[in-house]
Amino acid sequence: MVKESMFMSASRAFPPPRRAHHAFARGTGLLALLAVAACADPAPTVAQTGEVLSSDHHAFRVVTVAEGLVNPWSIAFLPGGDILVTERPGRLRIIRDGVLDPTPIAGVPQVRAQGQGGLLDVVLHPDFASNRMVYLSYSKPRNDGDEGTTAVARGVFDGQALTNVEDIFVAEAWGRAGQHFGSRLAFDRDGYLFVTVGDRGNSPMTDTPETHPAQTTDNHIGSVLRLNDDGSVPADNPFVGQAGYLPEIYAYGSRNAQGMVIHPETNEVWINEHGPQGGDEINLIQPRANYGWPVVGHGVQYGGDQIHDRTSMAGMTDPVHVWVPSIATSGMMIYTGDAFPAWRGSFFNGGLAGEQLARVTIDGHTSTGEETLLRGAVGRIRDVRQGPDGFIYLAIDERRGGESPILRLEPAGN
Repeated sequence: MVKESMFMSASRAFPPPRRAHHAFARGTGLLALLAVAACADPAPTVAQTGEVLSSDHHAFRVVTVAEGLVNPWSIAFLPGGDILVTERPGRLRIIRDGVLDPTPIAGVPQVRAQGQGGLLDVVLHPDFASNRMVYLSYSKPRNDGDEGTTAVARGVFDGQALTNVEDIFVAEAWGRAGQHFGSRLAFDRDGYLFVTVGDRGNSPMTDTPETHPAQTTDNHIGSVLRLNDDGSVPADNPFVGQAGYLPEIYAYGSRNAQGMVIHPETNEVWINEHGPQGGDEINLIQPRANYGWPVVGHGVQYGGDQIHDRTSMAGMTDPVHVWVPSIATSGMMIYTGDAFPAWRGSFFNGGLAGEQLARVTIDGHTSTGEETLLRGAVGRIRDVRQGPDGFIYLAIDERRGGESPILRLEPAGN
């Protein structure tokens, strides 16, 4: 099924560079200016000032929930309001009553924390209240540590540690590259677990596009997978019993899907994924569909070399929404809360390179508009989640591994 239409974001995805203020002075005057600049405190952030920010529909404030995290990747809310947070270096943390517990949760599997790899997504089993099961995606090392792949583990959370931890899925996506693990997890309302696996950094420039691993189906590279909650293959998966296809594959031809959400009304699976230099996408995932990477697309290779000679092709499914230039998409959610009623139904997408929150409106399967929030105001947004209070929570990822916060958007009132 080819999408009905596509909306191309025309807004600039990157904030304008901050201009350096050059002091054209000589001798001690210049040295004095430099000394003052070096000692000056950094400007307070919007979370610190409580500044009211405006949008098309709501005024809001950014509030700090917790600080002191390192490369937070994903957020999950526990019954009662505590928050689980994964840190990419390999730690699972918990925020209790608004305070980050200094002791990581024990029982996390060993991760290959290189490049973009490490401990990645965290989701709760739909029946968590009774079975206490937590699911983690991570980059799993081979025994010698020389290669890694995307894996999914689950364990029982007793409030302090994970127990009975086991891998329920290990992707056929091994490689030495430290990027493009995908790794988003989502349960649909039927209890099926969807998993994204990236293209693992396989270059589109050194392979014939049609034979790129994301286009071949004897591996999990560049795929969206559908599993039972124990990691087994659902009997009605689209490629079960078909030669040349691994049975876990639900759809394929993706580059690196780092956002995924189940539509609360339709139960449809939606992802966002990274393009190269340009061509980030939102896609509606259909069984058996091929999303075209790297045969078709809207981006170019880093440095400007052409990858594709077309943006659409028969037999390949077009995106619903495209960003050119890229915002480096990350976590994704569909808002359903009461705190921001005019935003209900909007698709919120984090932006890393764009340092923004992109609110996209989609009517059925057609993109109808986009609003950019927080451009350059809070840093690299790694995850976006709706809290049980109806507020919007953000995980901020400091690229160099410095401490980062969890923030939330709250309405500012009339």
